[in-house]
Amino acid sequence: MKRLSRILKIVQVFARYRLDTLFLGLALPWYARLLFWLLPWRLFIPARQPEAVRVRLALEALGPVFVKFGQMLSTRRDLLPDDLAEELKRLQDRVPPFSGAQAQAIIEQALQQPVSELFAEFEVEPMASASVAQVHKATMRDGREVVVKVIRPGIGKTIRKDVDLLFTLARLVHNVWQEGRRLRPVEVVSEYEQTIFDELDLRKEAANGSQLRRNFENSDILYVPEIYWDFTRANVLVMERIHGIPVAEVEQLQAQNTNMQMLAERGVEIFFTQVFRDSFFHADMHPGNIFVSRQNPSAPQYIAVDFGIIGSLTPEDQSYLARNFLAFFKRDYRQVAQLHVDSGWVPADTNVDAFETAIRSVCEPIFEKPLKEISFGQVLLGLFQTARRFNMEVQPQLVLLQKTLLNIEGLGRQLYPDLDLWKTAKPFLEDWMKERMGPKGVYRSIKQQAPDWLEKMPHMPQLVFDALSQLRNLDNSRQRDIRAYQQARDELQSKRSQKRNLGLLLLASAFVAGNPVLLEWLCELPAASWALGAVGLVLLLRRG
Repeated sequence: MKRLSRILKIVQVFARYRLDTLFLGLALPWYARLLFWLLPWRLFIPARQPEAVRVRLALEALGPVFVKFGQMLSTRRDLLPDDLAEELKRLQDRVPPFSGAQAQAIIEQALQQPVSELFAEFEVEPMASASVAQVHKATMRDGREVVVKVIRPGIGKTIRKDVDLLFTLARLVHNVWQEGRRLRPVEVVSEYEQTIFDELDLRKEAANGSQLRRNFENSDILYVPEIYWDFTRANVLVMERIHGIPVAEVEQLQAQNTNMQMLAERGVEIFFTQVFRDSFFHADMHPGNIFVSRQNPSAPQYIAVDFGIIGSLTPEDQSYLARNFLAFFKRDYRQVAQLHVDSGWVPADTNVDAFETAIRSVCEPIFEKPLKEISFGQVLLGLFQTARRFNMEVQPQLVLLQKTLLNIEGLGRQLYPDLDLWKTAKPFLEDWMKERMGPKGVYRSIKQQAPDWLEKMPHMPQLVFDALSQLRNLDNSRQRDIRAYQQARDELQSKRSQKRNLGLLLLASAFVAGNPVLLEWLCELPAASWALGAVGLVLLLRRG
């Protein structure tokens, strides 16, 4: 019954915001288009607002799970039109908080102690509420200020139902719409499913936060609050409370004389450090999760929270990506195309010449602008969109990176409009490549692998002996195969010779039978000659 009521709710929202107009211009089967034309609400509900706006409003009306799905979709500019992606970026979690008393009960059940014993102070009224969890202020018994994050009760079941409905809609789009397969809706929903269910386990977020804190320990550009593991469970997370200015509050930052250029450039430095030095990057760096410390405005420090979504790259992806960026800004499109093939992002049989031409046609117009006006995120997007036409497989780790880069770039230019992202990034990438490929990189690689080599060294004689034995066995097996092949070949040739000799005998018999003089002469031969001839014939056939 609940599932039916949810479906009716979706139909109602679909009608109220006239989402049927989204499908009328698509290449759908005739019966699907006819169905949309015959929908009854088309007669009395006008579609006054732009389609992108109506999609955003519909997702907001459907609740937190769909809002979060829209937020995730807004990062998939490789799949959506720009106007829709921009509108979905405006989605915010407008979710009323659940009861503070209920949150307190969840905390006490998870930690097996009364809140009064766990904390010196605990504010029942939440300080913030989102779709999956809400946050309460608290003070530890030793005076440390913390925030307590609590998963919304029953949200797991709600998410499961809504995700199942999303899968149903995705399969419908995939099967009915011709372009549906290119957009891979089922794959997009699967990606969303994994992301949102990971966020339901706060231990994963706590682990991500702890790792990020270690990576930037004693850093003057990024501060990550401490996680209190003794007070953290799957549905409760206790973390150090931070005090800072939300990064989107530009007026407050300017009021305290923050060095805006340094702030913007440090944001870029943080991103590239996470991606290339650590291969562990905060992949949800929207303004709501980023703050700026009030201390030392002349050398501002970022503060990051909410570590539910983390991205990483393999060493190979790191290398290919850095080389792609460097080659792109040198306008070496051949190198860009070849790197995509070498990395396995596009099939090995891709026509590199055609791929190079396609990349050049997309990228050359960008270089008509000054470097500081070139969007790094749009460059990456353009490369991926071009590569997709050459059957580039979806690379989830690159989608997260693109999303994060777009967030960082947009934030940086909001803080300091003259930010030259390439000027900031290029030295970092060049230094990273030199360090990775130079003597230091080789020494570091040897140092990292040395323990494995030392561990395996005592086993080397046996491994060498086993390898030689396998080679010897392989050689013996090969010799047997060669002899068997030769024997089979000889038998085949013998059969062919027998057939050939028999054919010659039949031809000779036919010639003799057709020649009376020769036949008469053969009949006058003595019996001994016939016997010798028969023996010779048998030997001839056996020899063949």
